[in-house]
Order: sequence, then C-alpha cells, then structure tokens
Amino acid sequence: MLVEAAKSTLLIVDMQERLLPAMTGGAEVEARCAILLKAARALGVPVTVSEQYPKGLGHTVPGISDGLGADPVFEKLTFSCWRHRPLKDHLIAHHEAGRPLVILAGIEAHVCVLQTAADLSAAGFGVFAVADAMASRAVASHVLALERLRQIGAAVINTEMAVFELLGRAGTAEFKALSALVR
Repeated sequence: MLVEAAKSTLLIVDMQERLLPAMTGGAEVEARCAILLKAARALGVPVTVSEQYPKGLGHTVPGISDGLGADPVFEKLTFSCWRHRPLKDHLIAHHEAGRPLVILAGIEAHVCVLQTAADLSAAGFGVFAVADAMASRAVASHVLALERLRQIGAAVINTEMAVFELLGRAGTAEFKALSALVR
C-alpha cells in the first residue's frame, strides 16, 4: 500500500512548545513535520493537529502552527487521538469522505503516536507512521515504538517516502517545489 494524496489525511500529534525541547532530535522532527505540512498543503491533503494538555505543555510550535491556516487543532487529555471524541468524529468524517489513510507524525512516538496508530489501525484506517517525523525523549523508546508500530500493521516510512508517494509523479510544479524540500 502506498500513500495516496486523494485518500489521505495528515495527523500531527502534540508538537508542543514545552514538550518538543525534551525530545531527542526535536528540531529535526519539527523540520520534517513542517515538510509534511507543506506537502499536504500543496497537494490538497487535509491536516489535523492535536495538543496534549496545552495548559501545561503549551501550544503547537510556531514552525508548525504558522502553516496551519484554518486547519483544526484539537486539545485533548487522552493519549490516543482516537479516544478524544471530537477528534475521533473528525477522523471518521474523513474516512467516510474517502480518506481512509492517515499519515501520522509527532511526539511522543511511544505514547500518543503509538496509541493513536493502534486505535486507528484497529478501526480500519491505513496508518503510515513517519519515523523521522516523530520522536521520544529517549532513543530506545523511539526504537521500541517503531517496532510496535510495525507489529500493529502500521507502515513505517520516512518523510521523503511520504512526499514522493503523495506526489505520485515527476514533471509537475508540485514535484519541483516539494522534491527540493527533501534534498
């Protein structure tokens, strides 16, 4: 299964001001999420963002929030995005509208991202976990998360794979603009 722009949504999980600095490789993960956001924007892929307890962890980092426009941001207390009813309903609406694939990125890989992926997969979504666009505090936790993601049936990919699969072909203005982001 490949990522298809017409069938996908992008879900960026908990890329927040007070949480991101504690992540191993946080700056790189923010940069990769920003690339995914630009690709989604250019190719008409809907974007959704979650924030875990923003009162304590702050809001989405400017590197992501500045590119959101009118995209929805859901504040949650559940670790899994699927277990927050308004966000679950939002994702179900996308699925029912012909977008059963979720491109998943964010933090922490072994907590909120993993639990969201497990729930989405169990609910019948195709999940593409973007390994280099997610992080945990400890490298070992990130590695374990990737193992678990594979076990639950998520496709573990990287940002470049996501961008080129979303593009589907060369020779377009979108290809020229987006391929330059992953070089």
